[in-house]
Amino acid sequence: MVNNNHQQVLLQLRIDNECWGLIGGSMELGETFEQVAHRELLEETGLKAKNLILINTYSGQDFYYQYPHGDEVYNVVSAFECKVNNGQLIHDQAEATMLQFFSLDDLPKNISPPDRPILEDYIINNKNPSNH
Repeated sequence: MVNNNHQQVLLQLRIDNECWGLIGGSMELGETFEQVAHRELLEETGLKAKNLILINTYSGQDFYYQYPHGDEVYNVVSAFECKVNNGQLIHDQAEATMLQFFSLDDLPKNISPPDRPILEDYIINNKNPSNH
């Protein structure tokens, strides 16, 4: 979950399912969750994370997903938050058509299914900061 100084979250318009999704991806052999977050952020946005804060780890039936090309997965997701103050956004043209910051009150309707529960939790926790 990438935030800016305007309390907005960064989403990418994904090529594979034409939905808006969080920045992230699959773990490579030998990586830690934090290393994955740093690598994926850099690959997909051109930004470098300084401080990662673990939000939650998600798994289970709610994280089953079938990709448009047919692959089926049960994702295990470690969601992190980081703030960015500056830097030029450069989207990975193989994965996304664009990057955009959105207010939590004005998210697009077509959120990628695996990212919906993470965003919903994030919205709830940011409206009730004592839960975070």
